Amino acid sequence: MSVTHSPEMHARLIARIPTVTGRELSEWFDTLEDGPGLTRCLERTNWLADEYNLSHGYAQAIVQEYDRRRRNRAPVPDQRTSSR
Repeated sequence: MSVTHSPEMHARLIARIPTVTGRELSEWFDTLEDGPGLTRCLERTNWLADEYNLSHGYAQAIVQEYDRRRRNRAPVPDQRTSSR
């Protein structure tokens, strides 16, 4: 069962990632993009935690933040119809 952090806890975890892990968040995002093609959040979280010896909480925060930012930069499909 997956546990979702509160927005406040998530923000605190994200802020501490560079200090705790020695890597910037952008580096973790690159790691996720270059990693195995896992699609489920829990699979990617477990992979990060196991592969890089991260706590489950930090791994989950990285994956959730990556997904949130990826959703926000996804192009919005054109809703206009070309019926002119």
